[in-house]
Amino acid sequence: MSVLITGITGRIGANLARTLVNEGHAVRGLVWPRDPRIDKLNGLDVELVTGSLTEPRDVLAAAKGVSTVYHLGAAFQGGGPFSETDYFDINVRGTFNMLEAARAQDKPPTFIFAGTDAIYEKYVPGGLAEPIREDRTPRRCRGWYALSKSLGEELCTGYWSTYQLPVVILRFCMVFGAGEILGFPQFRLSGLKGRPEFKGMWQGTERLVVLKDQNGRPYKKHVADVRDIVLGCRLAMSAEGVSGETIQLAGPAPFTWDEAVTCLSERLGIPFVEAVLKGDPTFYEFDLSRARRLLGFKPGYDIRRMIDDALAYRRGGDIGVLPTD
Repeated sequence: MSVLITGITGRIGANLARTLVNEGHAVRGLVWPRDPRIDKLNGLDVELVTGSLTEPRDVLAAAKGVSTVYHLGAAFQGGGPFSETDYFDINVRGTFNMLEAARAQDKPPTFIFAGTDAIYEKYVPGGLAEPIREDRTPRRCRGWYALSKSLGEELCTGYWSTYQLPVVILRFCMVFGAGEILGFPQFRLSGLKGRPEFKGMWQGTERLVVLKDQNGRPYKKHVADVRDIVLGCRLAMSAEGVSGETIQLAGPAPFTWDEAVTCLSERLGIPFVEAVLKGDPTFYEFDLSRARRLLGFKPGYDIRRMIDDALAYRRGGDIGVLPTD
């Protein structure tokens, strides 16, 4: 198949591109002219075209003749700073431009849109009592990133119902690339020392931290290794009967802070402390039943495997993941 990936230099886009090339697909990437991360694609047999999501002519040329579009490119929280206008122009108008380019093809391609779990209200008093389900949990956007991505979803759903454009929305959770889990700030005292609750705990020596809520319950979070997200993207390209569907992707299971930090402490030889935080805790997980049923999605990288592979990557091992930067 011929595939277009916007956001091809990102942690998901680059790894998806390599996987698809290895499977024999012809891959084209739309690259922003000032993207500094293009070097990570060196040696990869992909066609790179320069252009912007905000320019209709650029995206029309990029989409010409492809059978699948992965629209991963976006202004996101960690890549800014972005203004409200930037979020609208890139994430909303840019998605509109991509959908129009897909619709203009003689045979409209499958259009796979990268959604986000930022549209959910995950941090609530006491934590979430029930797993998040894409067909039950309401969207409650906070901030322009979440709002712009939610509007992008609405555009995709509208193009499916109005023009029968074969659209699939994949909602990604927090995604970790090669080695990144080892430096997750919320596992480390150095990453938390600026908060009032940790005043006096930082003595210049790194410690890991088991975060707990006011009832002494360890925090719980559901994330994904980039390889599991790439798996979900690949499955969406060939799955039948999924047009118009919204599907949440995440790792095989959530982790709790005591589980993750104990594992890290053992592997890194860094002692840990416990800390009780006031306010709304991190305590949520996703129900992946739709992903399993519709895509046959079986993620394989739980928190322990992510940690072990991150350590192997740090030592120079090849774990099948491209560098993040």
